[in-house]
Amino acid sequence: MAENINRVTITGNLTTDPELRSTPSGTAVCTLRVAVNGRRKDQSGQWVDKPNYFNVTVWGAQGENCSNYLSKGRPVAIDGRLDWREWEAKDGSGKRQTVEIVADTVQFLGSRDGSAPGGQGGGQGGGFTPAADVPADTGDFAPAGGGADDDIPF
Repeated sequence: MAENINRVTITGNLTTDPELRSTPSGTAVCTLRVAVNGRRKDQSGQWVDKPNYFNVTVWGAQGENCSNYLSKGRPVAIDGRLDWREWEAKDGSGKRQTVEIVADTVQFLGSRDGSAPGGQGGGQGGGFTPAADVPADTGDFAPAGGGADDDIPF
Protein backbone atom coordinates (compact mmCIF):
# COMPACT_ATOMS: atom_id res chain seq x y z
CA MET A 1 0.00 0.00 0.00
CA ALA A 2 1.31 3.45 -0.93
CA GLU A 3 2.22 5.90 1.79
CA ASN A 4 0.72 9.38 1.92
CA ILE A 5 2.94 12.19 0.68
CA ASN A 6 2.58 15.75 1.93
CA ARG A 7 5.31 17.93 0.33
CA VAL A 8 5.16 21.35 -1.20
CA THR A 9 7.89 23.50 -2.75
CA ILE A 10 7.26 27.08 -3.82
CA THR A 11 9.28 30.10 -4.91
CA GLY A 12 7.83 33.56 -4.68
CA ASN A 13 8.10 36.97 -3.04
CA LEU A 14 7.16 38.04 0.47
CA THR A 15 4.05 40.25 0.49
CA THR A 16 4.67 41.55 4.04
CA ASP A 17 7.54 41.74 6.50
CA PRO A 18 7.97 38.55 8.56
CA GLU A 19 6.18 38.47 11.91
CA LEU A 20 8.07 36.82 14.78
CA ARG A 21 6.34 35.57 17.93
CA SER A 22 7.19 33.06 20.64
CA THR A 23 5.24 30.22 22.17
CA PRO A 24 4.73 30.28 25.98
CA SER A 25 7.68 27.86 26.24
CA GLY A 26 9.93 30.31 24.35
CA THR A 27 10.07 28.64 20.92
CA ALA A 28 10.28 31.16 18.09
CA VAL A 29 7.62 31.01 15.39
CA CYS A 30 7.73 33.25 12.32
CA THR A 31 4.87 33.77 9.88
CA LEU A 32 5.44 34.72 6.25
CA ARG A 33 3.05 35.52 3.42
CA VAL A 34 4.36 34.53 -0.02
CA ALA A 35 2.95 35.43 -3.45
CA VAL A 36 3.55 32.94 -6.27
CA ASN A 37 2.52 33.95 -9.78
CA GLY A 38 1.00 31.45 -12.16
CA ARG A 39 0.33 32.15 -15.84
CA ARG A 40 -2.77 31.35 -17.81
CA LYS A 41 -4.48 32.49 -20.97
CA ASP A 42 -7.51 34.74 -20.61
CA GLN A 43 -10.57 34.66 -22.90
CA SER A 44 -8.80 36.77 -25.53
CA GLY A 45 -5.84 34.36 -25.65
CA GLN A 46 -3.42 36.71 -23.87
CA TRP A 47 -1.14 35.38 -21.13
CA VAL A 48 -1.92 36.92 -17.73
CA ASP A 49 -0.37 36.42 -14.30
CA LYS A 50 -2.57 34.97 -11.60
CA PRO A 51 -1.15 35.47 -8.11
CA ASN A 52 -1.56 32.80 -5.44
CA TYR A 53 -0.94 33.71 -1.81
CA PHE A 54 0.35 31.28 0.81
CA ASN A 55 0.74 31.60 4.57
CA VAL A 56 3.98 30.01 5.79
CA THR A 57 5.03 29.11 9.34
CA VAL A 58 8.72 28.76 10.18
CA TRP A 59 9.74 27.38 13.60
CA GLY A 60 12.81 27.82 15.81
CA ALA A 61 16.14 29.35 14.84
CA GLN A 62 15.21 29.27 11.15
CA GLY A 63 12.17 31.43 11.96
CA GLU A 64 14.40 33.89 13.84
CA ASN A 65 16.71 34.07 10.79
CA CYS A 66 13.73 34.78 8.53
CA SER A 67 12.64 37.60 10.83
CA ASN A 68 16.15 39.08 10.95
CA TYR A 69 17.10 38.86 7.27
CA LEU A 70 13.92 38.89 5.19
CA SER A 71 11.59 41.78 4.35
CA LYS A 72 8.64 42.56 2.10
CA GLY A 73 9.39 41.92 -1.59
CA ARG A 74 12.30 39.54 -0.97
CA PRO A 75 12.26 36.36 -3.09
CA VAL A 76 12.34 33.04 -1.21
CA ALA A 77 12.14 29.32 -1.95
CA ILE A 78 10.25 27.26 0.61
CA ASP A 79 10.08 23.50 1.06
CA GLY A 80 7.67 22.06 3.61
CA ARG A 81 4.35 20.39 4.22
CA LEU A 82 0.72 21.47 4.16
CA ASP A 83 -1.09 21.74 7.48
CA TRP A 84 -4.85 22.19 7.94
CA ARG A 85 -6.15 23.95 11.06
CA GLU A 86 -9.62 24.67 12.37
CA TRP A 87 -10.65 26.98 15.24
CA GLU A 88 -13.64 28.80 16.68
CA ALA A 89 -13.82 32.49 15.71
CA LYS A 90 -13.23 34.89 18.62
CA ASP A 91 -16.40 36.83 17.78
CA GLY A 92 -18.48 33.63 18.04
CA SER A 93 -19.46 33.69 14.37
CA GLY A 94 -18.52 30.05 13.80
CA LYS A 95 -15.61 27.88 12.83
CA ARG A 96 -12.71 29.09 10.73
CA GLN A 97 -10.19 26.98 8.85
CA THR A 98 -7.01 27.43 6.87
CA VAL A 99 -4.37 25.45 5.05
CA GLU A 100 -0.83 26.75 5.51
CA ILE A 101 2.69 25.66 4.70
CA VAL A 102 4.88 24.57 7.60
CA ALA A 103 8.40 25.17 6.30
CA ASP A 104 11.19 22.64 6.66
CA THR A 105 13.63 24.88 4.77
CA VAL A 106 13.57 28.50 3.66
CA GLN A 107 16.11 29.52 1.04
CA PHE A 108 16.79 33.26 0.81
CA LEU A 109 17.01 34.29 -2.86
CA GLY A 110 18.30 37.54 -4.34
CA SER A 111 20.18 39.95 -2.09
CA ARG A 112 19.26 41.94 1.00
CA ASP A 113 19.54 45.28 -0.80
CA GLY A 114 17.26 44.23 -3.67
CA SER A 115 19.92 44.13 -6.38
CA ALA A 116 20.39 41.18 -8.67
CA PRO A 117 22.49 38.31 -7.31
CA GLY A 118 26.17 39.14 -7.60
CA GLY A 119 25.39 42.74 -8.52
CA GLN A 120 26.71 45.96 -7.04
CA GLY A 121 23.43 47.26 -5.63
CA GLY A 122 24.98 50.01 -3.53
CA GLY A 123 22.37 49.56 -0.81
CA GLN A 124 22.79 48.38 2.72
CA GLY A 125 23.64 44.81 3.58
CA GLY A 126 25.38 44.06 0.27
CA GLY A 127 24.89 40.87 -1.70
CA PHE A 128 27.32 38.08 -2.46
CA THR A 129 29.77 38.94 -5.22
CA PRO A 130 31.54 35.89 -6.64
CA ALA A 131 35.30 36.21 -7.11
CA ALA A 132 35.81 35.17 -10.74
CA ASP A 133 39.60 35.52 -10.54
CA VAL A 134 39.95 32.78 -7.91
CA PRO A 135 40.63 29.39 -9.54
CA ALA A 136 38.51 26.43 -8.49
CA ASP A 137 40.20 23.85 -6.25
CA THR A 138 40.52 20.72 -8.38
CA GLY A 139 42.97 18.89 -6.09
CA ASP A 140 40.43 16.19 -5.25
CA PHE A 141 40.00 15.14 -8.87
CA ALA A 142 42.45 12.92 -10.68
CA PRO A 143 43.06 13.71 -14.34
CA ALA A 144 41.03 11.58 -16.72
CA GLY A 145 43.11 8.91 -18.35
CA GLY A 146 42.87 7.93 -21.98
CA GLY A 147 42.13 4.25 -21.24
CA ALA A 148 40.94 1.78 -23.83
CA ASP A 149 37.26 1.06 -24.36
CA ASP A 150 37.68 -2.46 -22.96
CA ASP A 151 38.33 -0.92 -19.50
CA ILE A 152 34.63 -0.07 -19.21
CA PRO A 153 33.07 -2.52 -16.69
CA PHE A 154 29.81 -3.06 -18.59
